[in-house]
Amino acid sequence: MFGRRLVRARHVSAAAVTLAFSLALCAGAAPGVAPGAARDDGDGRARPVDIGGGRRVLLDCRGSGSPTVVLVSGARGASDEWTHIADAARPGADPEPDPSAVLPEVARSTRVCAYDRPGTTRLDGTPNRSTPVTQPTTAAAGVGDLRAALAAAGEHPPYVLVGASWGAMIASLFARTEPARTAGLVTVDGASPFLEDTLTPAQWSAWMDKVRAMDTGKGLETPDYPAAVRELRGAPALPQGLPAVVLTSDHPWDLSVGGGSTWPAWLAAQRRLAEDLRARHVTDTDSGHGIAVEQPRLVARAIHDVVEQARAGQER
Repeated sequence: MFGRRLVRARHVSAAAVTLAFSLALCAGAAPGVAPGAARDDGDGRARPVDIGGGRRVLLDCRGSGSPTVVLVSGARGASDEWTHIADAARPGADPEPDPSAVLPEVARSTRVCAYDRPGTTRLDGTPNRSTPVTQPTTAAAGVGDLRAALAAAGEHPPYVLVGASWGAMIASLFARTEPARTAGLVTVDGASPFLEDTLTPAQWSAWMDKVRAMDTGKGLETPDYPAAVRELRGAPALPQGLPAVVLTSDHPWDLSVGGGSTWPAWLAAQRRLAEDLRARHVTDTDSGHGIAVEQPRLVARAIHDVVEQARAGQER
């Protein structure tokens, strides 16, 4: 669930990672959009799409080919988390746009889209250009918005869903509820519904209290994790043979809730997630929680592998 402050602080300290994973306690500009205010975000590709109900979502799609890869950011993270990278040689420096980032790298071999969910902010701290909604939000609400945005933009299935942190809850639920439209799944240190089981009851309760406290009424994204866990547990299983990869951080970080380290619980929940998805589990990532900006080539390779498996399955 890294927010914009985590992305900036990737290499600063484990404490910075922990803080932002817990929704970053993000203060600052509230997201919003005025009619007609959408702008291109640096490369002329991003565009607003009308998803009904007077709402718009900013979508950045590039490349060509099938299946289309759909990138789903962590909590409060906009689409630029997939277009920027962190420089390991400059700890603490802001991530910068780079052609080796996940989105432009994947666009070299297939169609790829990223989008700004309501309540997210861009890496420079500015509000995104998607219409705000009431918070907290659920994974099902995220699936509904994503489905509507892809349809409104004329982006055709099948899709490979790629979810980072909280975005993995949305990506996983989309794959489970839209099996005919889903060609593959990748989670990037994704939030796991099994974390409720692997944390102690005290840790889970303290974390939920911290998350709920993030809803300050300013429209910033605040995930409803208990609802998302119920949604995922009530959804159908993934189709047999669906290509899937689970990428897990290997630089320890901690939620700092409820006493005792939460790192072992995070790893246990990742293992259970990989088993549940019948996914290839990649644990040698040389990364903290923000794998997409720390190790973008690793993420792009995992996506490429799933895309190639999906293409091979389509040809049979």
